[in-house]
Amino acid sequence: MPLSAVDPSRYPQLLALKCERVCALLAPYSPPAPTVFPSAATGFRMRAEFRVWHDGDALDYVMFRRDDPATPVLIDDFPIGCERIRELMPVLRAELKRDAVLRRKLFQVEFLSTLAGDTLVTLVYHRKLQPDWEVSASRLAARLQVSLVGRSRKQKIVIGNTFVKELLAVEGRTYCYIQYEQAFTQPNAGVNTAMLTWACQRAASVTGDLLELYCGNGNFTLPLARHFDHVIATELAKTSVRAARENLASNGIDNVQIIRLSAEEVTQAMNAEREFRRLAELPRPLPDYDLRTIFVDPPRAGLDPHTVQMVAGFEAIIYISCNPHTLAENLAVLCAGHRIEQFALFDQFPYTDHMECGVFLRRKQVASKLRHSPGYGG
Repeated sequence: MPLSAVDPSRYPQLLALKCERVCALLAPYSPPAPTVFPSAATGFRMRAEFRVWHDGDALDYVMFRRDDPATPVLIDDFPIGCERIRELMPVLRAELKRDAVLRRKLFQVEFLSTLAGDTLVTLVYHRKLQPDWEVSASRLAARLQVSLVGRSRKQKIVIGNTFVKELLAVEGRTYCYIQYEQAFTQPNAGVNTAMLTWACQRAASVTGDLLELYCGNGNFTLPLARHFDHVIATELAKTSVRAARENLASNGIDNVQIIRLSAEEVTQAMNAEREFRRLAELPRPLPDYDLRTIFVDPPRAGLDPHTVQMVAGFEAIIYISCNPHTLAENLAVLCAGHRIEQFALFDQFPYTDHMECGVFLRRKQVASKLRHSPGYGG
């Protein structure tokens, strides 16, 4: 996204146009009118990365346009960055310019911050880091009150922590998350909190146990767990699995089992096509769980054909999508037996074409029965 596109005065208009495009794309699947969750117009990004441009004594943050990848664009201000990142950027640059050891062959700077104010800075180099780098980096980390990671080819030096701690309030409870450096986290913490709350509100209307695919560091898992008897959450990335388990433990959540499986492997296990030794970690066999609801938050490619067929076997589906186009492809399968009861749009990435979507689907015959049940609230 070129920073020239950032215009807070036009944000409501740009958001309305984006919502209109997504609604038109998903119209064939008859969703209800969406609930729209806007972002703050500025200061919303908790992550940022910049190339570093050396020109004599000058040292600048730069980005590159997709249509002109050879020409650096100097970044003096980053209005979409959170307050802590914007505060650190000029101070860090001045410190790097003064210190020849820290600036030599510095290639990239990455920032990771949280609403809780915890911040980590990663410095990426095109050279091997020597002991004098660690001495200078330790002084820098102390002055800036951040954790600092130095990276180069096959080398990683940590000053402080390799993670930041985030605090998110959902449904009256505050959850503490460890977010590891260079692992996936939601970039817009304010909108992420809205997504968590929306998903929990949907979960409050179902019963039984939950299966979650692509659980990451437990972003959704932690607040969703209070709405189910048992949760089986799956993730393939080792760092994310580690973070999820640590986050569950630190928040005192004991009804979740994290299993390191890909979505394709979960599908094979659910269809009894393969046995996985990792499932032996479960307190009881997989078929003994009352898995009526599934939660998915897949990557941009969406659900693969086998997984979407497996997901279609659940009574209730909570689907968070970062790509409306692959969501539409998956809905073409899911809406054969389910109907969309709730639809939400979350503007994680203002001033871009990207839109996060949430859909809550129920199996059609189940929905019909519930509508005629005395306790059904719609």
